[in-house]
Amino acid sequence: MSDETSSDVGKARAYRLHNVAIPARPLEPALYLVATPIGNLGDITLRALETLAGADVLACEDTRVTRVLLDRYGINVRPYAYHEYNADEVGPKLLQALAGGRSVALVSDAGTPLVSDPGYRLAVQAIEAGFRVVPIPGASAPLAALVGSGLPNDAFLFAGFLPVKDKARRDRLAEVGAVPATLIFFESPHRIAATLKAAADVLGPTRKASVCRELTKTFEEFRRGTLTDLADHYEGVDNVKGEIVLLVAPPEEAVTPEADVEAMLIDLSKTMPTAKAAAEAARITGLSKRDLYQRLLEMKGRHE
Repeated sequence: MSDETSSDVGKARAYRLHNVAIPARPLEPALYLVATPIGNLGDITLRALETLAGADVLACEDTRVTRVLLDRYGINVRPYAYHEYNADEVGPKLLQALAGGRSVALVSDAGTPLVSDPGYRLAVQAIEAGFRVVPIPGASAPLAALVGSGLPNDAFLFAGFLPVKDKARRDRLAEVGAVPATLIFFESPHRIAATLKAAADVLGPTRKASVCRELTKTFEEFRRGTLTDLADHYEGVDNVKGEIVLLVAPPEEAVTPEADVEAMLIDLSKTMPTAKAAAEAARITGLSKRDLYQRLLEMKGRHE
């Protein structure tokens, strides 16, 4: 990579808007994490275009996908593939380019790098090696879905992809189900029906949710309702297409009386170890597991 990219350094770089070529200023040596459109190519930022055009080295998940974006804006830079299957080989070469005083831009196929993609490893390695890491903000599927979902957005938890296997998926939903925030997941179209059914079973049938599909694209869709409504809609549908973001509303606030909490802890501790009893009480009430554990220890101390 170093020999090939050395011939590119120093070339005049530019990007094109409405058939007007705009020169790109040279970039300082750093790893630039560049957000790219999640569907609509018009969602690219001017700063991102200038960074892509001005970088000495451009790394991406799939060169074919990135080439479409580069061609759209007249950017004559050769992209190099960096993905989970070649990270061990290509990562050190990108770090070597940084060590040589070059600028390296990293993009994912769509959206913001490091969000559910292998770029995280490279960013950590660059930081540990003392190189500057510069985020170039832009499109983000989780945020686009959140603002269009109609669900509370004052607090949210992005939880990435859920496990493929049903038990692991349900366990993960149980872990995050009591978090007082809107939950955001990525999901594939052929698993969305099973995920909605599991979510309705674990989180409750009346909990509000939104399935956001093909964001920013021609057939963008926001389907809103309870988890049961959505599960019923997708049950038996085998032609779901496109990329999906699933959002689930925070749990309804329910205040559990202190006496009820203590009674629950005592009852659970009769059949479970202290830590497990506290964890189960936390799952049921939404209260802090640590606080419940400490409370149970104090209760046991009083009765000894």
